[in-house]
Amino acid sequence: MELHRSIVFLVFLFLVAGETVYGNEKHQGLKKLNLHTYRAFRPTKLFVFGDSYSDTGNNPKSLASSWKNPYGVTFPGKPAGRYSDGRVITDYLARFMGIKSPLPYQWRKIGGNKLRSGINFAYGGTGVFDTGNFQPNMTTQIGYLQELINESVYTKRDLESSVALVTVSGNDYGAYTASGGSDQGLPAFITRVVSQMAINLKVIHNMGIRRVLVTSLQPLGCLPRATVLSSYQQCNATQNLSVDFHNQLLQRVVATLNNNTNDSRSLKFDAPLLPCCMGISVDANCGSVDENGKALYTVCKEPESTFFWDMVHPSQAGWRAVYLALRPTLTQIFY
Repeated sequence: MELHRSIVFLVFLFLVAGETVYGNEKHQGLKKLNLHTYRAFRPTKLFVFGDSYSDTGNNPKSLASSWKNPYGVTFPGKPAGRYSDGRVITDYLARFMGIKSPLPYQWRKIGGNKLRSGINFAYGGTGVFDTGNFQPNMTTQIGYLQELINESVYTKRDLESSVALVTVSGNDYGAYTASGGSDQGLPAFITRVVSQMAINLKVIHNMGIRRVLVTSLQPLGCLPRATVLSSYQQCNATQNLSVDFHNQLLQRVVATLNNNTNDSRSLKFDAPLLPCCMGISVDANCGSVDENGKALYTVCKEPESTFFWDMVHPSQAGWRAVYLALRPTLTQIFY
């Protein structure tokens, strides 16, 4: 049960809604947002900003594992740019809204009328700040939407009937550690990350989007890459402490929804921390091949029975479980 409780908070959504956004200088520049109640809101577009947890095909094919086998084996049956065996949270949220999953930004010029469902600006591996992977960070992604607004691709009315999804899954902290960041300096860096998130949320809100869903940081100590040392049996409590601090700050930015989202009925996985796809050596990952094209990874027989697809990302079944846990809250908010 404790494992299920940890996993269900992998993606806990906060709602940012309302007509007013104001700053609170007493809290190191963090922003607070008023929560207002809306009735009969019928969203028609979804705009997505973030990283691999919501990316549906933006990262370059030449660089991203999401375009290699066995990614996409469950849906659509071949690699399609999603960091999973199938659908991700973006797809499930779009389905809930009754629209098609928004087109990845890199395909916008050939999208035609597909742009009417919105656009996905998320790039795998990115963060609130630059993370060293040379892909657009969250501020740049938001700038892409502003450019489309300036070009009259989307109108004020379009934005008012839209929803924004903002995902952050810890790439900033991975980059911080990789660049030699110290444990002592981590709390200050976490504050910087959340402060910048607050600025970004205000920009999105001021564009005219009144409904913004923001993911809290998942328990990094529960990712398979952290639990491998315990044979995928226990989460790393030390890593999760930093996550708690990040999410505590985030709660001061947005109004937390007090709903029962930790419904474990949809999370009955026999080994919730065990990934389906993993490398056969410490130097290999899911999707790795040798110089002859031979697979250097293994894939479980039933991806639908696992929560995690690889060492970092949920499977389609995992994302579906998260969505089912969140659906009652989404229904209450939007309908």
